[in-house]
Amino acid sequence: MVDTQIKARGIRDAKVLDAMRKVERHLFVPEGFVDSAYADMPLPIGCGQTISQPYIVAYMTEALRLKPTDRILEIGTGCGYQAAVLGEIVKEVYSIEVVKSLAEEARVRLERLGYKNIRVKWGDGYDAWQAYAPYDAIIATASPVEIPQKLVEQLKPGGKMILPVGSFFQELYLVEKTETGVREQAILPVRFVPMVHPREKEFNENE
Repeated sequence: MVDTQIKARGIRDAKVLDAMRKVERHLFVPEGFVDSAYADMPLPIGCGQTISQPYIVAYMTEALRLKPTDRILEIGTGCGYQAAVLGEIVKEVYSIEVVKSLAEEARVRLERLGYKNIRVKWGDGYDAWQAYAPYDAIIATASPVEIPQKLVEQLKPGGKMILPVGSFFQELYLVEKTETGVREQAILPVRFVPMVHPREKEFNENE
């Protein structure tokens, strides 16, 4: 997977490549999809959510230019795969999941795999996680219609954030926070699940 789908498509950061090799994707997908775990595509994980395509996980991770001392906020834990990749690279990962059952499953899975530097909670990604702010980097794996202001506020000056933005048509944005403002750059067309509030998500699940 790493050689043919990721390294061959231009990912060069050794830390990212090592993390992608180490984290076993089949441990994060439902039993019925294990045979497809290393395919170059997203897969359903239940509750209308997905595990991202391996290349996109690597691309977004590399774009943040992470350091071993970094504290990272992730919006959209899902099954915990992206958090695990981050946890192999940085000091601390704080991850928020809007679907309560997925948050609990991911927390248990990551603990079982030995990730002591990852903390998961059920909550509203739009509120971010003030208790551990500011963050060196922020990554979102669900798409808001516009960049949430609270995410910008909880990013350190000099920090980077990567997230999909849009509704039907989405672009992956790289956001850099400077001492004087924010720089935003659209870098790739993508397709992610929408970023929603907990009540909205729970209501949809009960329909």
